[in-house]
Amino acid sequence: MTSRITSGGEHNVLQSQTFKRIIRNYDLYLLFLPTLAYFIIFHYVPMYGLQIAFKNFNPVKGITGSPWVGFDNFERFFESYQLLTIIRNTLGISIYELLVAFPAPIILALMINQLTSERFKRFVQTITYAPHFISTVVVVGIVYLLLSPKTGAVNSFLGLFGIEPIFFMGSPEWFKTVFVFSGVWQSVGWGTIIYLAALTAVNPDLHEAATVDGATKLQRVLHVDIPSIMPTVIIMLIMNMGHIMSVGFEKVYLMQNQLNIDSSETIQTYVYKAGLVQAQYSYASAIGLFNTVINFILLIAVNQLSKSMKQSSLW
Repeated sequence: MTSRITSGGEHNVLQSQTFKRIIRNYDLYLLFLPTLAYFIIFHYVPMYGLQIAFKNFNPVKGITGSPWVGFDNFERFFESYQLLTIIRNTLGISIYELLVAFPAPIILALMINQLTSERFKRFVQTITYAPHFISTVVVVGIVYLLLSPKTGAVNSFLGLFGIEPIFFMGSPEWFKTVFVFSGVWQSVGWGTIIYLAALTAVNPDLHEAATVDGATKLQRVLHVDIPSIMPTVIIMLIMNMGHIMSVGFEKVYLMQNQLNIDSSETIQTYVYKAGLVQAQYSYASAIGLFNTVINFILLIAVNQLSKSMKQSSLW
């Protein structure tokens, strides 16, 4: 009985302390409220509609009135002749991006950090940041112009070496490369922001000690800078693994055509065509739910793997 009373008293004290802390920092909680409301309204409330993945949804009857079909929509997707192609393309693009686009901002941040001229450093940052603010539609338009087999700058340059024009946008084997490297050009500068911020936290004494020991710039980058930002790199890697099955819809759809469809049809474009174009709402919802569950499992697995290796983790 005494232990229960003690436990209850400690609980009341903790509640009182928490309430006082909230009152003391009320302005911070007020600033947080719009973000909380955004996630509740636009991310959690819509989850109510996930049940249509297990129904034969009829817009006239609504979500509650539509009949249950269990896992029929999932079975239909798993038995689809397009399943392997769609998953292969989605994973292929995601892994390609992970191998090329993920390390690119890290390398660029390390290079920018080594610049001694502040004016030139700001110039480089501005030039590399700028493409991030160009819309995806414009980026794809630029890609089409540059890679045009008749008037494109790339094929004109290749022609100087006697190479026949290549129809990049109509070749399935070139789709992933064009998609990934155009994405690197657009986002590599923006991606350096977090790594440059992490590099500013590196203790200057470490560099001074390494310089005294005769370390070159490259050695200081390898043995001081990279180990110092490794926790940030691991966190970003875990977050990237959390959406490895999600390739950006807009850019893939804009670059997609009937000639490269074998390499460009991903889960996101397939869901759009099935759900909105063909009005198969339940089928598309089932595919989207399957995709989300896989991403969630990968996120947890990679996070736990990182934690088991005594590395940084999200939780």
